[in-house]
Formats: sequence, C-alpha cells, structure tokens
Amino acid sequence: MSPYLVLGIVLGYFVVLIIISWFTSRKADTQAFFTANRKSPWYLVAFGMVGATLSGVTFISVPGEVGNSAFSYLQFVFGNIVGYWLVAGILLPLYYRMNLVSIYSFLDTRFGPKSYKTGSFFFLISKLIGAAFRLFLVAGVLQIAFFDAFNIPFALTVVVTIALIWVYTFKGGIKTIVWTDTLQTLFLVSAVVFTIVAISRSLNLNMAGLIETITEDKNSRLFFWDWRMGNNFFKQFISGMFITIVMVGMDQDMMQKNLTCKNKREAQKNMLVFSLAFLLTVVLFLCLGVMLYIFAREHGISIPETTDDLYPMLALKYFGLPVGIAFLLGITAAAYSSADSALTALTTSFTVDFLKIERFEEKKKQRLKMLSHLFFSVLLILVILLFKAVNNESIVVAVFKVAGYTYGPILGLFLFGIYSKRKVNDKAVPAVAIIAPVLCYFISIYSELLFNGYQFGFELLILNGAFTVLGLLLISKKHAVKN
Repeated sequence: MSPYLVLGIVLGYFVVLIIISWFTSRKADTQAFFTANRKSPWYLVAFGMVGATLSGVTFISVPGEVGNSAFSYLQFVFGNIVGYWLVAGILLPLYYRMNLVSIYSFLDTRFGPKSYKTGSFFFLISKLIGAAFRLFLVAGVLQIAFFDAFNIPFALTVVVTIALIWVYTFKGGIKTIVWTDTLQTLFLVSAVVFTIVAISRSLNLNMAGLIETITEDKNSRLFFWDWRMGNNFFKQFISGMFITIVMVGMDQDMMQKNLTCKNKREAQKNMLVFSLAFLLTVVLFLCLGVMLYIFAREHGISIPETTDDLYPMLALKYFGLPVGIAFLLGITAAAYSSADSALTALTTSFTVDFLKIERFEEKKKQRLKMLSHLFFSVLLILVILLFKAVNNESIVVAVFKVAGYTYGPILGLFLFGIYSKRKVNDKAVPAVAIIAPVLCYFISIYSELLFNGYQFGFELLILNGAFTVLGLLLISKKHAVKN
C-alpha cells in the first residue's frame, strides 16, 4: 500500500471527525461537555460503545490469540454480558437518582471527601496508564507499517495524533464523542466483515461453508474446565462479570456515555442492546481469527512469532487494497475511539472531583475545562513517550498490569458503600486502598507455591476488592447511613 495513500486515509479520517466535532460542539457549554445535556439517543450510545470498548489492542490481539487459546475469550465475554446487565439494574438507577456528573461523587455522599478523592484518584491513574498503553501499542504498529516510510519520528506521530484528538474533543467533549464513536464503531466492524468476506472468497466458501469451516476447526473450541489454568470457564466467567462491573459500571469513562441518555430507562435500554451488540462483535473477531489461521495454513504462510502481528501482516500484504484500507481505518478507529473518550473522562473527573468546577461561573468553567483537557493531553503524550523510552515490552506490560490493580479499591469502595450502612473512618480509607492491591500483588507472585499450582488470572480483581472491603470493615463502626 502506498505510503501517500495511507497518509491521505489517516488525514481524511481525522478531517471527518473534526467536521463532526464542529457540528456537535456549536454553542456547547460545560454541561454539554460533561453530560451532552442528557439528550443523546440511547441507540446511538449503544452502537458507539462497541467501538469504545474494543480498543486497538483488542482489534489486533483477539484474532491472533485464537491460535493460542481458541475461543476461550468468549467465556470471559459471557461474564461481561452478565456484568452489563447488573450495571443496568443496580448502578445506573443509583447514578440517575443522584443526578451525578462524576460517579465518584457517590463516595463523597456515602463516606466523605477522602474516600471521594481516593476513588477518583485511582480512576485517573488507571485510565491514564491504560489509555497510554493501548495507544502506545497501536501507534507502534502504525509507525512501523506506515509512518516510517515518511521518516516521521515516533514522538511526532504521537504528538500530532493526540493534538488531533484534543482538537475534536476540547469543546464538545462527550457530546461530540457520542457521535464520533458511532462512526468509529462502523469502521471497526466493517474492517472485520471485509476481511472475513475476502478470505471466504479466496477459499471459495459460501456462508454455509464458512460456518462449517469455522465450527469444525480446532481453534473454535470454547469451554475449558481445568481449574488450575487461567482460562478455566468459571474463572473467566466470574472475572468477566466483575471486571465489567468495575471497568464499566464504576468507570467514569464508560458511565459518562451512559449518563448522556435522557433518563434511566433509556440508559438501561442502551446498556442491554449494547451488551448484545458487543457479544456479536467479539464473535466476529474470533471467527476472523480462525479464518486468518486457515488462510495462512492453506497458502503456506508462516505464522509470526508474535501472534498480534498476524492480522496486520495478512491484511496489508495478502488481502488486497480494499481490505488494507478497511484494516487501516479499523485499527485507527479502535485506537482513538477509546483514547478520545478516556481524555474527556479524565478531564471531567479532575475538574469535577478535584477543582470543584461547579462553583464557578460559565466563563471560568470553560477556561478550567480547556486547560485541564490540555494538561491531560500533554500527560498522555509524556506517558506514551516514556513507554517508548523504556523500550522493554515486559516492563511496559508490567506497568499496565499495575494500573489494573487500582480498580480493586474502586470495586471495594462502591460495594461497601452500596451494600453496607456502616460508617468508615474517612481519613484511613486511602491507606486501605493502597494496602489491598499491594497484598494482591504478592499473592499473585507466589500463588502457585501457596495454592498447589493455582494461577491467578483476571479474578485477582475480585480478591483486590475483597481485601478493600475487609479493610473498610476494620476501620468502620455501626452507624445508620442513608444510601
């Protein structure tokens, strides 16, 4: 694929996003930035959330991982679906009843200012590192595949792309993102469908033959029952459920989109429809993974040492120009649909939770919001460049995993706040929130020795939350609290 064609596609993609931003951000005030004035159509939010949930890492990793773990990822997704339903039934009614802009305001009402700041701080750390990690990996793929041809340094690539995200989000915020996410989801899903169709034609398969080929392949195995392995069904299912509750229901980024719906009922419809659309999209990714391995086998193509490289390699070298263009748009959309909403959520959480922006008049609000948005844009660039400077994949992945530990205290705080009426010592909450993930870290290192070969997977989040709940119990006393 010509580098000039690639450059034109990427620039054209951002031009479309900026045009959407212009239309959606006219006369936008801070309420539009934070809540879209609670006027978003629920079906638009539901479709757009698919793209925001599937990051660029998922886009290239899930198909490649099929060769290692078959369809076992779907066990995790089944747990996600139940988690989405629980969020719709329990958390959304709570947030709408309290009319929240930042969901961490609940912790202030329930426990006090220290708990409130602790929950919000842990979110800021988690989201900043998580968004930077995902953008770093995808930017690396785009750099090698395209931008090196123009001798554009990685640092400039990162700065320009984050600057473009800032341009189309700084004014309209979540109001703009609801619409751009819809376009990005369309690109993402279209890329997968285009690729599957291209492979089917090259192998002379009709729809029935395609389904039969996928279901009979060894890589389509779904259920795994060995209790000691990380991909055990019950581990994956339960972990998927709790991770969704935390990383969707207790995450400002994902909830901010849901809270733009007109009312609780529409937000719940959005969540239920989105969960089914998400399941269908993941199934498409897994089916694509099977077809990629079959195509490589049939054509004698060697599988890359890193399976993440399989989809990019085949899409750009073997499937023709239309699929290559679709792949480029898909991976770009997947990367930036999660990054733009993360940037907006970071701005919202910081300005509402720490700067208390509601105290100021509109002109001051606009200035604080813009400066905060710029601050987190720069911070995101610096973290990505730090990952690049370290230049050690194991260290970068370890940092990302550490960020995952910070969701455990958020889970514990919300669970204790919702289901207990005990009054905690608010000043001691930050200590509990630090001790819980540290304990989990050491347990995960020595788990095989301590628990007869047991390996912790995603379920470590549950243990983290449990330690937080236990710590809150120890620093609390009986007291009637209105939930």
